[in-house]
Amino acid sequence: MKKYIFYFIAPLLTVSALTVNAQTGAVKKRPATAKSGAVKKPAVVKKSITPAEVAGMLKTSKGSFYKIYTANPGPKAKISDVITFNFIQKTGKDSVLFSSYTAGHPAQAQIQPSRGLGDMMDVFPLLAVKDSALVKIPADSIFKGHEEARPPFFPKGSFLTFILKMEKIQSINEAMAERNAAMEKQKQAEVAAANEYVTSHGLKTTSTSSGLQYVITAPTDKYKPVNGDTVLVNYTGKLLNGKVFDSSIEANAKAAGLDQPGRPYEPISVVVGEGRVIPGWEEALLLMNEGSKATFIIPSGLAYGERGSGAIPPNSTLAFDMELVKVKPAKKTN
Repeated sequence: MKKYIFYFIAPLLTVSALTVNAQTGAVKKRPATAKSGAVKKPAVVKKSITPAEVAGMLKTSKGSFYKIYTANPGPKAKISDVITFNFIQKTGKDSVLFSSYTAGHPAQAQIQPSRGLGDMMDVFPLLAVKDSALVKIPADSIFKGHEEARPPFFPKGSFLTFILKMEKIQSINEAMAERNAAMEKQKQAEVAAANEYVTSHGLKTTSTSSGLQYVITAPTDKYKPVNGDTVLVNYTGKLLNGKVFDSSIEANAKAAGLDQPGRPYEPISVVVGEGRVIPGWEEALLLMNEGSKATFIIPSGLAYGERGSGAIPPNSTLAFDMELVKVKPAKKTN
């Protein structure tokens, strides 16, 4: 069942017109295509022609069935508003496919005109803050035209089920201001944690304009790479709590319980400037000479940002011990 989960939550989560650039925090929005956030008055489902599963529920103009469990006073979401909501997604037989509660954080979307059944934009504007609702979407409509994508747990006549709770409704300006404030707070917390790490480890680092901190622990006067050069690098990556999450050195990997049978423990090859490694590495490699060793403290904005990666939690500043084993200058073209 797991291989289908992201297929079904994608229509709900990717409809958001609110996107955040991990490096700058800039918020972008699509231009609204409707002049108002007016929502058509829903019609009560006719029980005589409706499956028992949705009998008595209301139906939107797009075909979503819904029932509001908790209706609170207050304004409802309108076009261009940014909403924050929790949801549980289930099959028709109540098997949970996804839960934002389990994931540990709510979802966010910007209200825009509904583009079709399943994008939930026909349901969100019906809810005020703290409202909760049951939504059922006919699977037959979702898979119309691409039956080959229908998983066995959504047979003909079944429904995709969502349980929603509206947590917050904001204007785009309010959402941007909150977002920027949260990012600044996170940035300051990261800086404090990085400085504490540097102090506790007795490192005398140099800081760059990007926020990268580094100390060359074994300098050389050999060739320094430039963009386009291929470099061979040994490394050990750690969180600031000291936990090693990866290493190209077998002894370090084994000591951290990360030994992977069959993995070739050797320096990795990187073409500088190709963007195939995190930005912090791209900057770090240009600061080293062939044969040198260094420690780099890389802020999350130059690493894996808000999403994290595998064993690396979101918003993690990383510490890398690196050795630039060899530099292979790029071939010159005439």
